[in-house]
Amino acid sequence: MLARAEAANVRALVVTGADPEGAERACELSQRHPNLWATAGVHPHHAADWDTALERRMRDLHAQPRVVAVGECGLDFNRNFSSPADQERAFEAQLALAAESGLPLFLHERDAGRRMRDDTARVASPLERRGDPLLHRRTRYPLRLSRPRPAYRPDRLVERRTRGHHLREFIAEVPAERLMVETDCPYLLPRNLPAKIKGRRHEPALLPWIVRELARWRGEDEETLARVTPEPPAASSVCRRLSSHERISRFHCRGDRR
Repeated sequence: MLARAEAANVRALVVTGADPEGAERACELSQRHPNLWATAGVHPHHAADWDTALERRMRDLHAQPRVVAVGECGLDFNRNFSSPADQERAFEAQLALAAESGLPLFLHERDAGRRMRDDTARVASPLERRGDPLLHRRTRYPLRLSRPRPAYRPDRLVERRTRGHHLREFIAEVPAERLMVETDCPYLLPRNLPAKIKGRRHEPALLPWIVRELARWRGEDEETLARVTPEPPAASSVCRRLSSHERISRFHCRGDRR
């Protein structure tokens, strides 16, 4: 998989840790491969597991040099695998960890935009000094801190022909330097793939097809967009620039109930 990604000019990959075991595995992988980075957080689906011991595990992971964001964390009031109360408890704790660690947030939101906006606004002052949030968005409520503009993941644009059309309208409004183009592997196989390379699982090598669709909806040149969009954070920012023709993908250490 890594060799196929390199052949497609996908040179840097962020491995998402969405629960403690996945975050630890992501961290281990990033230490073995120089082109991998990791995130560490608790997805809202797993929020019921949050306790003081889990908070200590996350804090320790956030201190690791290859861990570049707090998350994937946030609110998901669509599926509610964890109760809304548990989700808010875990989310607020991870907001505090982001402010404490100096790492940017990697946010998940589904049918909870207004509540996420309100929760985040309460800690906007420390967070805006620490780094820009990376948004995995599903709904329309804007999430804005007082100063920085959030980075935005457009992976939903080519997920399915019947979904994401409102995001296609929105995506043209986001400055290209605030877009982090990624795959959400192994989920969301692009629907614009040629029939001869259709498959059942998404992987980083297919990222150029996301860039192609994104450029089409923005009315921009594909190669220009690839050069402008940001690369993964090497330390504490999600907004460092991509070098020429290099692209970024994100994949999961383990499946979660997305």
